[in-house]
Amino acid sequence: MYLFLVTVADAQGLSFYSDASIARVLRWETLQVAAARQRLVQADLIAHRPPLYQVLSLDPIEPPAERLGTAVSVGEILRRALAPEGGTP
Repeated sequence: MYLFLVTVADAQGLSFYSDASIARVLRWETLQVAAARQRLVQADLIAHRPPLYQVLSLDPIEPPAERLGTAVSVGEILRRALAPEGGTP
């Protein structure tokens, strides 16, 4: 759902897709959309005030010294963003 919202958002990260429309595009149940939205809001990746979604900017990730100059995958960025503070996902 995060990647969908990033894809459809305007330059300010805003999207007016309804939950029903998101569910239809992703082929999900509306309860899955609500659960995904809750996790993304809790992880501070999106803001939601019906009917508006906003993708929030990500804090820069400081790579460990041994990883300087290497690429960081989107999966790694999302794992770190969704990890409980001070823990692992």
